[in-house]
Amino acid sequence: MLLFEKIIAKVETLTEHSLIIFLMVLLNPLLMDPVEHHDIMPKLCDALLAQPLAFQKRLCSYISAKPTTDDSNVLILDPDQEVPHPVTCEFFQHYVSVFQQFITMRLLLRADESITPNKNEAVMKATKCLEILCVLNEEKQFVSFTEFYNDAVNEQIEIKEDFPRYKTKDGFSFCNYAFILNPATKSDILKVESMVQMRHELQDAFFRALFIGVNSPYLVLEIRRSHIIRDALFQLESKTTKDLKKQLRVQFVGEEGVDEGGVQKEFFQLVVSEMFDPKYGMFTFNEETRTCWFISNPLVDEAQLEEYRLIGRLIGLAIYNSVILDVRFSFNLYKKLMGQEVGLEDLKNLDPTLAHGLKQLLDFEGDVESAFERTFQIENEYLDGRFTYDLKPGGADVKLTSENRKEFVDLYVDFIFNKSVERQFNAFKEGFDNVCAGSAIQLFRPEEVEQLICGSSELDFEALERVTQYDGGFTKDSSIIKNFWEIVHNFTEGQKKKLLFFATGSDRVPIGGLSKLQFVIAKNGGDSDRLPTSHTCFNVLLLCEYSSKQKLEESLLTAIENSKGFGMI
Repeated sequence: MLLFEKIIAKVETLTEHSLIIFLMVLLNPLLMDPVEHHDIMPKLCDALLAQPLAFQKRLCSYISAKPTTDDSNVLILDPDQEVPHPVTCEFFQHYVSVFQQFITMRLLLRADESITPNKNEAVMKATKCLEILCVLNEEKQFVSFTEFYNDAVNEQIEIKEDFPRYKTKDGFSFCNYAFILNPATKSDILKVESMVQMRHELQDAFFRALFIGVNSPYLVLEIRRSHIIRDALFQLESKTTKDLKKQLRVQFVGEEGVDEGGVQKEFFQLVVSEMFDPKYGMFTFNEETRTCWFISNPLVDEAQLEEYRLIGRLIGLAIYNSVILDVRFSFNLYKKLMGQEVGLEDLKNLDPTLAHGLKQLLDFEGDVESAFERTFQIENEYLDGRFTYDLKPGGADVKLTSENRKEFVDLYVDFIFNKSVERQFNAFKEGFDNVCAGSAIQLFRPEEVEQLICGSSELDFEALERVTQYDGGFTKDSSIIKNFWEIVHNFTEGQKKKLLFFATGSDRVPIGGLSKLQFVIAKNGGDSDRLPTSHTCFNVLLLCEYSSKQKLEESLLTAIENSKGFGMI
């Protein structure tokens, strides 16, 4: 540490040759010691952040270098390695851990509880240093992006303080360093933003009603079950962006009931099921990946494009109203939605067979022209027909060769992801942006957007039990409640999903896991032959005080196996 103290004292005179010293200091195990790093880490952060951008970039090249030795057994770093070396990945993980450990300990051991993470100078500087590593990791993929989440920051962040700073660009905000925030925190930020926006639109509507006339403070959709797509399309088409920011209320024509959340959940489930039905010809389903993608329709018309805008708006509305959807989009859609490029590697997520074939073409060692006998014209399926497409002007006359195969693959991949579905995707994105443009959705990675829309696949019912509340006379110590959890924990995954659907109106797990679900089990009278029921609007399961564990299990299974509208209020 004494050596580092001397370096810090001469920080302005550091040269490129001193870069290796930074790495040596970062590898010092004492930096993982809460006592030792308390004084040293702030100085290290100051020294690193004080350097010009060119210096920081050069440091990154050394961090990503491949460690080797020459004939004299002298350590050499190779900054030009194409594939991350295992040792490099191990070192990089350590560099990340040093800053993460420091941030965590500074927050957990802070003497003054009033100093929030946003006001902790040492934490802010370490976060900025961590950003340098994060940017490098995005390029090199040394570790998973989840390694940059910090539990202490996510537990202690004051969203109502941090997010306004981000919006107004007034002071330090962790939202500007979103890599450190996990999906659950980002989801909470999005909910806060949505509630603020909805409250603003509600107040604005009441104000206008006083001076202009009655104007609904909610986004109200009146839907006929027999014409669900047509009604949703017609009503949403006429709504302004401000209307879409209002809280959603769905009313099924001819049915009683106030939408407190359950009706809109059902609406989204029905409309998504319809839109993905093959009869609409909007999406194609890949059996290998079990995911959907836009149909390559060269004759797509404005009416069909409006349907793509509708599904984009609906997904935006689902996010805005905290509704989880059972959709199976290819991950590439989320990458495109967030402005990221997609390429051959991404094709594996959409069409593994085609991706494998194109990879074989690139790796083929023989004469490509005679072996493949192809041109730059391809055939593509559309519903029951086929159409041809020139990957470049005059493609039908351009033979595929060893020299131009890379161009062929690049153009083919571009056709699949972009050219063939350009109008469909743009319409979808336009609808999505009608609701979500300029919102906290920008903080999310594509992987996190997928979780936000589809929920998590992890069914942790132990976590659900820990957060469940009880009402009507039940407590966690009631014998029926103990029996209930013993039964449920022995359910198959399929049965757990059905129970979740029965009680909440969705079999999807909210982002952050079941511990984020506000779940209530309430007493619905004494022993009875009545089956369990639920208030899906409020995630409430109603149980009679059944006389035996066997009767409870039989009643519960009967209810969840017939849950399509049965017993759900």
